[in-house]
Amino acid sequence: MARVSGLAIAVMLAFIATPALAMDDIALPIEEAATELSPNQFVWNDTNTGEALSIVISLSTQRAYVYRGAQMVAATTISSGRDGKDTPLGTYPILQKNAVHRSNLYNDASMPFMQRLTWDGIAIHAGNNPGFPDSHGCIRVPTGFAKKLFGVTSIGTTVTVTDDFESGDAPVEPLVDAETASANGKQLASLGK
Repeated sequence: MARVSGLAIAVMLAFIATPALAMDDIALPIEEAATELSPNQFVWNDTNTGEALSIVISLSTQRAYVYRGAQMVAATTISSGRDGKDTPLGTYPILQKNAVHRSNLYNDASMPFMQRLTWDGIAIHAGNNPGFPDSHGCIRVPTGFAKKLFGVTSIGTTVTVTDDFESGDAPVEPLVDAETASANGKQLASLGK
């Protein structure tokens, strides 16, 4: 594959967040493009092959990666919890989805395309994305990405929040600790799943 100059990458990345732009129009593989994203940018190339969907949230890189099976199909920048309001590590099923959600904890704040991970206030949703941890524990993503993600996930889709994942190959199926497994089971049971 031919190498792309830094200027060419910058020009391409300026247009990545445009929803109509397909990965065919971008000279970088999605894994490489994911490392070059600036705040509020994302790449999306999901052809919906029917394989299981999973999401990895990397706190160390402030990125979210979406996989179909072992294939990365999307990536974005995030803003996770700031000091004292840390986003908890673990593996969570999506428990609830609400396209027009408002926070009952933080002054009725808008949380568009909310996908709940815990019953005590942790979710993925559209919001301010300055490129560093700045939320009250939620995972904020660009609005365009949040809308696309909301459209392809379902209750029970697995989300792994980690601080030691870079990008590239899909992570090995995470080993869920007993406490998380128990909480996940109770949460899913309460939803009738």
